[in-house]
Amino acid sequence: MLRREHAIATYQGGRILPDRLSRKTHRQYAGYAERMLRVYRVGVGRTRRELHRAVAAVFEEEGDCPARRIAAFCKLLDDRSSYERDRRGKAAELRRRVFHLAAEKHPLVRRADQLFGREETSVKAEIARQLGQTWSEIDRQLFADVFEFHRLEKFDDYPDAGALLARYNVAQVQAALFDAESMTVWAGADFKTILRYAKLARLMHTITRRGEGRYVIRFDGPASVLRATRRYGAAMARFLPAMIACDGWRMHAVIRTRRRGFSVGLDLSGDDGLSSHLPPAAEFDSTVEESFASKWGTEPRNGWRLDREGEILHHRQKVFVPDFVFRHEDGRTVLMEIVGFWTPEYLEAKRATLQLFQQHRILLAVAQAARESLGELPAGTIIYKTALKVGDVLERLEAA
Repeated sequence: MLRREHAIATYQGGRILPDRLSRKTHRQYAGYAERMLRVYRVGVGRTRRELHRAVAAVFEEEGDCPARRIAAFCKLLDDRSSYERDRRGKAAELRRRVFHLAAEKHPLVRRADQLFGREETSVKAEIARQLGQTWSEIDRQLFADVFEFHRLEKFDDYPDAGALLARYNVAQVQAALFDAESMTVWAGADFKTILRYAKLARLMHTITRRGEGRYVIRFDGPASVLRATRRYGAAMARFLPAMIACDGWRMHAVIRTRRRGFSVGLDLSGDDGLSSHLPPAAEFDSTVEESFASKWGTEPRNGWRLDREGEILHHRQKVFVPDFVFRHEDGRTVLMEIVGFWTPEYLEAKRATLQLFQQHRILLAVAQAARESLGELPAGTIIYKTALKVGDVLERLEAA
């Protein structure tokens, strides 16, 4: 995933247009992408800086490639790479010893003369003998803890050059969403799939029904979240590729710009040609819901069975999809909704939704970080710190 410093976009008529490479305008990039992949495929043992410089060299003769685009490609290639890390501080200890041994021999020169008689090469050889290693071995380890000098250990290749370019196009849209105030998605046939990934990403949302099989999902954006905005922005960005893999959707996001009080629109649909493989759930941030479902297990507890799929509730044009549904063997049904990320507006909308569907038994679980700034909550609300406890939920279910 790209970071803000990699984002490239143009603005036109109140809209933001994230950078996009097309076959018609950028056909030469297919060859560039293959060369970049080759750099990493044969780059095991090279430092991150060496790899990035080799990628930049691919574009030496290309007039239509800003430095930020090159940096974005490097980030996407690094995302598929594993680098050697100095987790035990050996590099810092080695530097201390080398610098201590070299201190008394300064100044060093490339070639000795009458004024300065100590050559760099001979001093390095002497230090290497004292440390029982070759200088090349020392040189490889000396700055192994510095980001630019991490060495490539493994490259999890892209399927082909086209996959790298497709990933770049999607990543630029993801980067634009880091500053989204809101995002609205109109969904049809794949509504349940889109909603499932939105829930896995823990995105704050409200749902409205617009006719048979048509729904509108409104998401709060990271620019509207009071806390953990970076983490929430990353969650929204990770959700995007899953939505792109679905059919029958369109999206409009309101993006906050650096100009105070000025926002632009970002429009996208399944007809825009972006391609993405549906990512597995493990690529999303771990959620309270997934953790709780795992602890609950597949077998009933005290007669209660957990249904992870849930159900869709309708009231006129309003739709509510609870996180979980508990079904007891005696026929009782209790819904559960979990509130993690939040804004006052989001919570107020959630309260209104719960009030609208009050004829159903709904159990609410709220993160303690949110509870500290909230007012009165419904009776029986569960307050949790970082994880929901099965015992707390069973206690409330028995009282329902």
